[in-house]
Amino acid sequence: MAQNLNVAIIGGGYAGMAAAAELAAKRVPLTLFDSSRVLGGRARVVEAHGCRLDNGLHILLGAYRETLRLMRLVGVDTGKLLLRLPLTMSYPGQLHLSAPHLPAPLHLLLGLLSARGLSWREKLAAIRFMQALKRCHFKLAEGGSVTVADLLSAQAQPQRVCDLLWLPLCVAALNTPPQSASAQVFCNVLRDSLAAQREASDMLLPRTDLTSLFPDLAAAYVAARGGEILRNTPIRKISREDDGFVLQGTSHDFGRYSHVITAVAPYHLAALVDALPQLASLLEAVAAIRYQPIITCHFGYPPEVRLPLPMLGHAHGIMQWLFDRGQLCGTPGVLAAVISAQGRHLELPREALLRAIHAEIAGIVPNLPAPLWSHLINEKRATFACTPSVRRPATRTALPGLLLAGDYVSGDYPATLEGAVRSGVATAASILGELPAG
Repeated sequence: MAQNLNVAIIGGGYAGMAAAAELAAKRVPLTLFDSSRVLGGRARVVEAHGCRLDNGLHILLGAYRETLRLMRLVGVDTGKLLLRLPLTMSYPGQLHLSAPHLPAPLHLLLGLLSARGLSWREKLAAIRFMQALKRCHFKLAEGGSVTVADLLSAQAQPQRVCDLLWLPLCVAALNTPPQSASAQVFCNVLRDSLAAQREASDMLLPRTDLTSLFPDLAAAYVAARGGEILRNTPIRKISREDDGFVLQGTSHDFGRYSHVITAVAPYHLAALVDALPQLASLLEAVAAIRYQPIITCHFGYPPEVRLPLPMLGHAHGIMQWLFDRGQLCGTPGVLAAVISAQGRHLELPREALLRAIHAEIAGIVPNLPAPLWSHLINEKRATFACTPSVRRPATRTALPGLLLAGDYVSGDYPATLEGAVRSGVATAASILGELPAG
């Protein structure tokens, strides 16, 4: 029975909150610990300049079925808090692609054929690329050894199609430069989005901050079902005693738990479990993981400043995506530029980078005034580097009862919100699978 379980979850990001919501739905006793007062982990709200900003901007897809399911479970009004748009790639003066509301695969076919800014040769090349992936069921014969750049070269994709379509999708999804990004993981993303049902390719843009979007409502859902959410409560060590686990906090130890889910960033794992010799090989694998940054530059302009669309792409510059937080979150004049993965921008001092991004925005917005304020967030280890050689650990560890959750855990997806949520769901399923039938 559920009362025979007592689960500790360390980390209140999307993975930890997903695990907590799944367990709370079955009335499993649980305590979630988070070192911050703000839930969300690396996808959390940041309050600055009188605004609720995000530590990185996230685009959800209609294919994120587990994220959407759990959002509805905990009471998120997805119709209100997510702006659903058909697949759209818009680069002012260069490309505009929008998939029509037609059944798959016609939506993608006609979207590519009607795209403005690509020649017929380039459009047909993109279509041939997707057809080639469908013929091999999105499973590459070379397995996991090929990079996205290798794949695009082998498929003879024109440079303009790469620059405006495939490479932005790669960097947005995998947060890894195409020269080193895993082609197989990229194919997994294309399989579940562009090549699936039309709704799967829809873009879902948050109309609120990322903490309000899911973690806060998930915390309320858990608390209403008897779970406990402890914020500002860092855990320092996990120890094994008899048939349970004890968590060491800053000033005292916490009670015994039958199971522990570590839903922390992988670079925080070693400090938690280095007293557990059974996990030596796990820690060796995690230590080999490399990381990629995400920089988010928020600018506060006068309220009349707005973009032609809620989100625009930007090629051949520093920023890759630009979001209008006024259209999305009700903060007129606030624009947010996102720079994913490594690049030459990392060599620029903060003020020089902000000036360069403002200049790029000025190339999109006519007569753009100087910003009233700016706020730069540099998440240096935003995601794991999704390369062909990366070894991602499994959910279950060598120590029964200790499980891993997080966007780095083994799975089909890269480090996305959906990847994190799926890992949390998997840990909960593993624990619930130990309950007797009926």
